[in-house]
Amino acid sequence: MRKTFALVAAAVALTGCGMLPGQQGLGGEERQTAATTLEQVEETAAETPAETLAQTPAESAPPQQDQVIASRETKVASGANHGTARAEITGLKRQGRTATLSWTVTALDGKVNVHNGMGSYTLDFTVSAVALIDPVNAKRYRVARNGAGQDAKCVCSHTQGQFLEQGETSSLYAVFAAPPPDVTKVNVELPMIGVISDVPIS
Repeated sequence: MRKTFALVAAAVALTGCGMLPGQQGLGGEERQTAATTLEQVEETAAETPAETLAQTPAESAPPQQDQVIASRETKVASGANHGTARAEITGLKRQGRTATLSWTVTALDGKVNVHNGMGSYTLDFTVSAVALIDPVNAKRYRVARNGAGQDAKCVCSHTQGQFLEQGETSSLYAVFAAPPPDVTKVNVELPMIGVISDVPIS
């Protein structure tokens, strides 16, 4: 039986496209060096002060598109949970100064930990560690947050309690600051899953 987890999030004023630990108030757009592979990427501080981006509050995650535009299947392990997962990206849509990534994760066998497997730390029950990689301009975009303080929350799916059994699917989303208009494809970095290359921006 295939189950889909409905996710609820509130998107308010966005600050940059994320913040690095210990660098409050900075946007999460990071210039990188030698960005051909993640192993070669050197993360640095954001280049510019954070800017406030306006977005209409939403009561639920953006709707998933029917068409799968990119996917990756792999063995995953997080905590005591092991299994095989398939991630399918169903949308990366630019809307003004923001871009919304939509995707699903399906457990093909074993147990897949979406609970905190895509968060930035152990008790982070979100997908805040997901990132967009612009290899041409050597930048990484982190998930947007709704403020500049320590209590600022990511504008993304909350995943607490999601341990997927075989055949179960979780629908997820995250909002980022949009890359420049001339950037038409990015790489998507998904914790546990890996990097999905050349994802088109619509």
